[in-house]
Amino acid sequence: MSTVPALFRHLVDDAAMFPPGDLPLTEAVEAHRAHRTAPYADLVGPFVCTDEDLMKVAAEAARTGPDPLRVAVVITGGAGGIEPAVRYGDRSTDIEVTAIEVRLRNEDDLSRNALRVVRACDDCLDEETAYVEIGLDGAWERALDVVADAGYAAKLRTGGLDASLFPSEGQIAAFITACLDREVAFKCTAGLHNAVRHTAVDTGFEHHGFLNVLLATRASLDGASLDEVAAVLASRDGGHLAARVRELSEQQAAGTRRWFSSFGSCSIEEPRRDLTALSLREGL
Repeated sequence: MSTVPALFRHLVDDAAMFPPGDLPLTEAVEAHRAHRTAPYADLVGPFVCTDEDLMKVAAEAARTGPDPLRVAVVITGGAGGIEPAVRYGDRSTDIEVTAIEVRLRNEDDLSRNALRVVRACDDCLDEETAYVEIGLDGAWERALDVVADAGYAAKLRTGGLDASLFPSEGQIAAFITACLDREVAFKCTAGLHNAVRHTAVDTGFEHHGFLNVLLATRASLDGASLDEVAAVLASRDGGHLAARVRELSEQQAAGTRRWFSSFGSCSIEEPRRDLTALSLREGL
């Protein structure tokens, strides 16, 4: 039985190779193997890599251990890159492709691009999960409709190397509400490796917190208004957020995670450290 609380099980996808971490491939795979055998292993989700690095990751997985590496693949070439990555994963004994992640191109009609992506997924996905990254500009809700109709999941970029890549709490609240209204699960990526909303000292960027997103999702599920969800996302009171987490039942935690499935982080240690600091560290 897992000692990691239900709210945090497999919450952090290991994106160590991505900025700003940029860990070399060999070091990243070795570190992921170590995470997967650590006492906090159930905190960690799949290893995240691009389709361009998939073959190298498989070779490194074969070198570092007997068990297949569970991998989420970020597709770099649009809808046409989905099938080759999935088929390679099907043939490989060294990796298990659990999910593919595809970013919609910046088009006037995002729903057309979403339709191409879901059709490509329909043609080749079996047990893999598809996360369609939808930007929050333009007619993004129509693209989300396409994803919902196809039964796939969504992905939200919550940060990056430029301030413009950080959405506001109002935008994230709208995204969470829209996903839940359509019964679409979602994951987040970038900028979310700390537990609580804060201003980064080195860049001045406004970072969202993963506890904020978890509790905002719970609040929306419980019928909170858009403004109330945004207020949860804006909170910088770590002690208050941690207290609210402790009040959640196992059923509420599981219901929250049914929809907010995970977030990609270039660091596993930072989320662990924050949970420890907030006394939410059971099993971590």
